[in-house]
Amino acid sequence: MEDVHEAIFRAVERGIFEFIDRIFQASPNLVWSYNRMRRNAFQFAIECRQEKVYTLIYKLDKRKRSSIANLVDTSKNGMLHVAGMLSPLAKLDNISGAALQMQRELQWFKEVETITFPRSKEALNAEFLAPRDVFTKNHKELVKEGERWMKETATSCTFVGALIFTIMFASAFTVPGGNNERTGIPIFLNKKIFMVFIVSDAISLFSSTTSVLKFLGILTSRYAEDDFLKSLPTKMIIGLSTLFFSIAAMMVAFSSALFIMIHQQSWIVVPIIFLATVPITLFIWMQFPLLVEMFISTYGSGIFDRKVKQWT
Repeated sequence: MEDVHEAIFRAVERGIFEFIDRIFQASPNLVWSYNRMRRNAFQFAIECRQEKVYTLIYKLDKRKRSSIANLVDTSKNGMLHVAGMLSPLAKLDNISGAALQMQRELQWFKEVETITFPRSKEALNAEFLAPRDVFTKNHKELVKEGERWMKETATSCTFVGALIFTIMFASAFTVPGGNNERTGIPIFLNKKIFMVFIVSDAISLFSSTTSVLKFLGILTSRYAEDDFLKSLPTKMIIGLSTLFFSIAAMMVAFSSALFIMIHQQSWIVVPIIFLATVPITLFIWMQFPLLVEMFISTYGSGIFDRKVKQWT
């Protein structure tokens, strides 16, 4: 039987949830197995940050789930205390940026909090620490790293956004072709390509302004632990998205202005317009994966599946 228990915890550590699923379904009493620290398989799954193994706890009925969720180990650490401990470095390294790493840690803590009794949130371990105190103690450095990462990213993007805003604002009053000396109306006002220039210039101007304001919001945030869950990622998502639209619209404005001025020289206009797509491509290549990962992490379905079918 000891070999079975050892195999269970080895499987938990390596994230082999199919094995855990089958063995618990075949022998339901094995869910009460514990290791040398008297941590059960689900507590150990939280310690190792194996979300697929942990999700199997939702296959238990509510009574058994609550009982297991409120067991303690040899140091009087409950499941929520374990969730407050720092994730293994191997798991953190798979997540881009300290801010997203902090967000994932908070998601783990909030998820475990949903299945524990309210009194467990205030329960003290052998060091007389409540679960939230354990979380704060173990994540001090990660919070600092997350703050530094957010501020460095926001500072760089603020500079780019402010530069685009300045260029687009100036372009709005120095339209291609100039203005009629008598009326002051732009000479190419009735051309469709001129309207493309005006609209894209306006979109770039407004998008860059929004982007700068959002990044300034990040720079002036208080950087509390819970801010990393949704507040800061949301600001970063909006800031990066609007900055992307601003760069794209700026390139459209540039291309349309170029076409208005030298449309008869297509041999040079087309290559230059093609080159205008290079900055957009570079931005997508460097920042778009981060934007997608942050959006999925913040507003996606999450890493936990509560809709699994219960064991019979």
